[in-house]
Amino acid sequence: MTDQPQPEITDSHCHLDFPDFDGERDAIIARATAAGVTRMVTICTRLRNEPQVRAIAEAHPQVFYAAGTHPMSAAEEPLATVEELVALAQHPKFVGIGETGLDYHYSADSAAVQQDSLRIHVTAARETGLPLIIHARAADDDMARILTEEYRKGPYSCVMHCFSSSAELGRAMLDLGFYLSMSGIAAFPKSKELREIFAAAPIDRILVETDSPYLAPPPHRGKRNEPAFSALTARVGAEVFGLDYADFAARTQANFDRLFAKVAAFEAAA
Repeated sequence: MTDQPQPEITDSHCHLDFPDFDGERDAIIARATAAGVTRMVTICTRLRNEPQVRAIAEAHPQVFYAAGTHPMSAAEEPLATVEELVALAQHPKFVGIGETGLDYHYSADSAAVQQDSLRIHVTAARETGLPLIIHARAADDDMARILTEEYRKGPYSCVMHCFSSSAELGRAMLDLGFYLSMSGIAAFPKSKELREIFAAAPIDRILVETDSPYLAPPPHRGKRNEPAFSALTARVGAEVFGLDYADFAARTQANFDRLFAKVAAFEAAA
């Protein structure tokens, strides 16, 4: 009997620059690789931190990066410009625009500037051809309205990162051709309704992520999350879609390659 190769998956959204990982990044990336997580996209949430995030991607072959202004920071950071984002996107390992979006749970008082920031990021995604990475919380109506309005101005690609919003927003995003990403929230025992939303989605629009250091899936819930644990969420995803783990992993890899085409192109050229 021969050992089957370990299925490969991608952590499509993590925050390797956060201080939670200081002094341990090499070990954390090695643990991810050992768990079959062969690629990670680390996300810069404040553009002034882009040089540090870029350096992590440059130092590790399996790490790529994206940058934008997180909606919860939109009121305290300088408003990004389309030109600034387009310039950053020239880096060969810069593969997505964001995260951006709307968060009215904690930051409803900055809704207007969040919306302005979001539209700037959409324009940059449209101009670069890179996927938009969206954070959405307690803002479903405005999120659906703005992303739909912008799509009518000109198409762009998008992933709803750490998707945990309503079935209505999920359907609206899928109708635009966007992707939904499963985080550790989808693996929580009480997340039955969220798993049902994912189960109703086309399998070819699903990604997996950690959002580490946050939202660790069981059995690590409440502890620091890390990219290796995206394999645990992916195993729950396989159950949700009634697939064996290897098949689900292969499907989500194909989805990631389709959406984050710059990663696949970079790997092909390497």
